Amino acid sequence: LWPLPITLSGILLSDHPHTSLQTLFQSPEEGWQLYTSAQAPDGKCICTAVIPAQSTCSRDGRSRELRQLMEKVQNVSQSMEVLELRTYRDLQYVRGMETLMRSLDARLRAADGSLSAKSFQELKDRMTELLPLSSVLEQYKTDTRTIVRLREEVRNLSGSLAAIQEEMGAYGYEDLQQRVMALEARLHACAQKLGCGKLTGVSNPITVRAMGSRFGSWMTDTMAPSADSRVWYMDGYYKGRRVLEFRTLGDFIKGQNFIQHLLPQPWAGTGHVVYNGSLFYNKYQSNVVVKYHFRSRSVLVQRSLPGAGYNNTFPYSWGGFSDMDFMVDESGLWAVYTTNQNAGNIVVSRLDPHTLEVMRSWDTGYPKRSAGEAFMICGVLYVTNSHLAGAKVYFAYFTNTSSYEYTDVPFHNQYSHISMLDYNPRERALYTWNNGHQVLYNVTLFHVISTSGDP
Repeated sequence: LWPLPITLSGILLSDHPHTSLQTLFQSPEEGWQLYTSAQAPDGKCICTAVIPAQSTCSRDGRSRELRQLMEKVQNVSQSMEVLELRTYRDLQYVRGMETLMRSLDARLRAADGSLSAKSFQELKDRMTELLPLSSVLEQYKTDTRTIVRLREEVRNLSGSLAAIQEEMGAYGYEDLQQRVMALEARLHACAQKLGCGKLTGVSNPITVRAMGSRFGSWMTDTMAPSADSRVWYMDGYYKGRRVLEFRTLGDFIKGQNFIQHLLPQPWAGTGHVVYNGSLFYNKYQSNVVVKYHFRSRSVLVQRSLPGAGYNNTFPYSWGGFSDMDFMVDESGLWAVYTTNQNAGNIVVSRLDPHTLEVMRSWDTGYPKRSAGEAFMICGVLYVTNSHLAGAKVYFAYFTNTSSYEYTDVPFHNQYSHISMLDYNPRERALYTWNNGHQVLYNVTLFHVISTSGDP
């Protein structure tokens, strides 16, 4: 997509020439820093403040509100790019079907009795099979035009916000807020329509690397733009604090070009997820959810998940302090866990990624200790019946209808011990830690597009 004409952060200490100065205070949220620089002859401390390139000072507090709107628009922009990446393969497939239909139709028209009755019938039967794809193709073309219009609206809106920030005025804030909210709603509806479907298949495994112990997790940012291919790696399932951030997937495979983050609190389990620049994980020996921001290297928020079991009270069947599992799909951030009140059955909760508050919860009725692993796709929780060889996706819970069904979707558990299984909506792939191997699976979704005549 286009580069947004928005500056959301100020000058970082590492970018400033006086990197040897001692930092006294920094505010990643506000984008400015204060640190010592010298001592005056009278003994007083002379301090230097580095403020953002675009000052966040405001006479009436509108600056903070505008910045929040800018962040929302940027998130919409990133989500649109994810949507386009997700639907590219679908669109290519449908276009291929269009070419095939035209070819078959031309052969039928040119036959003029030259085909045998059997060949003619075969062509006719194939055309009959492909006929329903005509409405799907037309709907895809319409939705593609919708994405183009959404993209133009985001561009115009981000430009308006940048101009207002430049003037530091408060013109039309309520109108801008409504426009941002409307864009978010339309984008969510578009993502549900174009990018979602029911899981029908899992590909053969692709082993990316063999690294680390038997248990761990690895992931990419589900909300990052396509140019950002960083990989995060967390070895072990309890008391760990070291997170390695690799610059690209290629660097991860080679084990080079990485930096280290040392978390302020240790983690439990392997159900971590990176979402929009932050790591969400379960604090060791607690039911606390921690949101750690990579750029500022700080905890932005932490909150207890009410009633959630921890410390191997309700883990998956493989154990490993896997009581709490965080996931991201097309709908946002989820937590999968269980409580004493629901007799150890899996609870699915939508979380607000900013406050970590529970927005809504569902009791799936599936015992968590009987589950091998689980992942979310398009608001549906999929549960495997084992973490060992011969596992399959056995159970699906649909949050939109609060209903469930038993499924039979096999996948090849090549190394026979899965301790982390997570879906990445940007890439439509499953990330897996399998007995010390980092493995990828592509997924196939059965995609139903409703025409205008359908309910």
